[in-house]
Amino acid sequence: MCGCLALALGAMFPRIALVLLWFFSDWIDRAFSGEWLIPVIGVLLLPYTTLAYVALYAWTGTVEGFSWFIVALAFLGDIGAYASGSQARRTSPSA
Repeated sequence: MCGCLALALGAMFPRIALVLLWFFSDWIDRAFSGEWLIPVIGVLLLPYTTLAYVALYAWTGTVEGFSWFIVALAFLGDIGAYASGSQARRTSPSA
C-alpha cells in the first residue's frame, strides 16, 4: 500500500516527492554523490526526470542501458508538461 501511495505522489506531485525523499531518505545523496546544486536545479526545472533518475539509481545502483530510456521518457514528460501549460495559457480567454 505504501508503495502505491509513493508512486501516486510521485506521478502527481514530483516536486513534493523529491523534497520528501531528500528529507527522509538518502536516495538523492547517493544518486548525486552528495552534490546539492544539481538536484536543486532538477527539482525546479525537471522534476520527473530527476525523480526517475533518483529512483532508478536507488533501485539498480547505477543508471545505464535501458534505465536511460526511462529517464528520457521522464524528460519527455517534463517537456510535455511545460508545452501543455503553455498551450493552455495561449488558448484561454483573456481577462
